[in-house]
Amino acid sequence: MPEQNIGLITGASSGTGQATARLLAQRGFTVFGTSRNPSGVETMPSVEVLPLDVCVDESVDACMDSVLKQAGRLDILVNNAGYELGGAIEEAALEEAKTQFETNFFGVVRMVKAVLPIMRRQGNGQIINISSLAGLAPVPFLGVYSASKFALEGYTEVLRQEVKPFNIHVSLVEPGFAKTNLARNRQYAANRINDYSPWRRRAFEAIEQYEEKASDPTQVAECILRIIESKSPRLRYRVGKDAIRIARLRRFMPESLVEKGTRSYFHLDAEH
Repeated sequence: MPEQNIGLITGASSGTGQATARLLAQRGFTVFGTSRNPSGVETMPSVEVLPLDVCVDESVDACMDSVLKQAGRLDILVNNAGYELGGAIEEAALEEAKTQFETNFFGVVRMVKAVLPIMRRQGNGQIINISSLAGLAPVPFLGVYSASKFALEGYTEVLRQEVKPFNIHVSLVEPGFAKTNLARNRQYAANRINDYSPWRRRAFEAIEQYEEKASDPTQVAECILRIIESKSPRLRYRVGKDAIRIARLRRFMPESLVEKGTRSYFHLDAEH
């Protein structure tokens, strides 16, 4: 049993968050999950689900107050809450793009600002931010989502350096395609521009094919557990063969071949 045993997981109503909450509870952690609508969340043994909207300061404060009142401390924060905005970059209204960042990026910023004073006082803690393959290799027609994850990557890398003197560990998990509600609940830009339709359609057909063949979120949950149990957790953990392979290709291949490979991977140059 690791020394750290009080965990808070955002976005625990389904998918990766729920799988992680269940796994940590099974391993004896005290687990708090969160959801914007806790009453609609399936009951999980030994997991208390708290109301939380990561886009609202008061909601974050109330959630943290509840955790501290019940547990007295917080050892682990898993920032998992997020969603995907689909569509061409030109199709996404500015407000839609801001809303995407408000959840995927600034939601993490709010949570981190709320927990760091607690972890600094304790002299230890762990923050695990759930990024994406899209934070390493941008996905066509998920451009704003990819941008939010790229921002999270840079933010997390700096955060790790800054809080290391306080014995606070910071890591990123970068899953590839997975069978989660992230895909099923994908939102789309309201303004459809017909000029993009053939390429948008091909890209999402390819994405759906990869998602159908993907593993379930248990693989990500097991990775999170390994990070928590590690004595010296790394910055980045890639989950899924696609995430590992594509990250390597981007590192070693010339840009021209990466671009060509991306167009092929998402069927962008296929015949109409």
